[in-house]
Amino acid sequence: MITAPDTLAGRLTRTLTLWVGAVWILCVLAVVWYVDREINKNFDNELVEVSHRMFDIAVEELDRRQPEVRPGAPLIAPTPLFPDAAVIYQLVDRDDRVLLRSAETPPDTFAVPNKPGFANLEAWRIYTVRHPTRELFLQVADPVSDRRKALNHTMLGLLIPLVAVMPLLALLLRRIARGELQVLRELADEIARRSGADLRPITLPGLPRELKVVGDDVNRLLERLSQALDVERALAANAAHELRTPLAAARLRLQTALDHDLRRSDVQAALNALHTLAHRAEKLLQLSRAESGASLARGRVDLVRLAATVAQEFWQEDRARDRLDLEVPETDAAPIVMGDFDALAIALRNLIENGLNYAGESRVLVEVTADCHLIVRDAGPGVSEAELGNLKQRHQRYTAERTGYGLGMSIVATIIAKHGARLELRSPPAGLVTGFEARIVLPPA
Repeated sequence: MITAPDTLAGRLTRTLTLWVGAVWILCVLAVVWYVDREINKNFDNELVEVSHRMFDIAVEELDRRQPEVRPGAPLIAPTPLFPDAAVIYQLVDRDDRVLLRSAETPPDTFAVPNKPGFANLEAWRIYTVRHPTRELFLQVADPVSDRRKALNHTMLGLLIPLVAVMPLLALLLRRIARGELQVLRELADEIARRSGADLRPITLPGLPRELKVVGDDVNRLLERLSQALDVERALAANAAHELRTPLAAARLRLQTALDHDLRRSDVQAALNALHTLAHRAEKLLQLSRAESGASLARGRVDLVRLAATVAQEFWQEDRARDRLDLEVPETDAAPIVMGDFDALAIALRNLIENGLNYAGESRVLVEVTADCHLIVRDAGPGVSEAELGNLKQRHQRYTAERTGYGLGMSIVATIIAKHGARLELRSPPAGLVTGFEARIVLPPA
């Protein structure tokens, strides 16, 4: 083959050449069938025309030589009736006696019934015509080999160009295939140039529809890879930012305890620092999971059950047992949304934790509405309008006196965005003078 079969251009060239050749051959066969019909039709018309033209001439020849007629011995025409073409014929009566025949007539040429019309033998096509006034029949024979020869010439005239053109067609198809596949090579080159340091989308104008789909899918893959790398870098940056202080505090406290014979206050301070470290590590893992969107399920979530489960966890703690309230809708149909139960629980847990941390001595209310809203509200000091706009950014704390790492609200915002929902923040809530409200607006299932 002209092109290597292991290349796409080679496969296309080979397949197209074979199919074009096959279609061409089918067309040739159809043309041959049609031409065969036309050749037979033309030869038959010519045979009929010759028969009618020479009938009277043959009858005149018979009448002129009537004295020479002998029983069982037909007269032989001395010269062809048509000098430019030898015509094989014979003149018979109604009793099938041959009265006159051409000198070129081979034996058994007219072994057909004496009946007007066409008849076929293996080597001859016979036409019989009856005289309009006398009981005489003229039979004219046309060799089938002439018809076959004309048909063979037609077939050769169609097949020889095919054989001659096929190599040129293969070359042309190869060039066309290579030209059309150039854009595929460009796309492959663009994909090959992408790396962890270069995840820009691929932009190639003029892509055909099939390759545009591939390019769009590759761009989506590059976007997911870029997001995954961003999450990894953010986790590293957040870990460096958030874990440095508690690690240093734990080391300092433990070293102080060793230097002072393990004083209880120093050991307790070290334990507190390690607790802070574990808490921050948990927050970082939550944020990493939320930003990556990993393992987010899509199932039916009962918001009443979700809120009750999270509240029950806090009611196990002394600080929240008397400060956390839960309010659910009084209806038999529980509000159901599509989402990830665990991820939404993390978001709600962070909102409640922020409320307990920043609301002072105020009570914190968790409310579930029938229209699929999750609300965490307190009547604490609240935040200013300027601070309210920055709460969704990581490492933002709105009270310096309270414990917080600036990650909780960022985790919530990320999880809610992954669910296609909204996070609305208000300070103060509607109907209160002070306080803070975080509302998660989820689309119903």
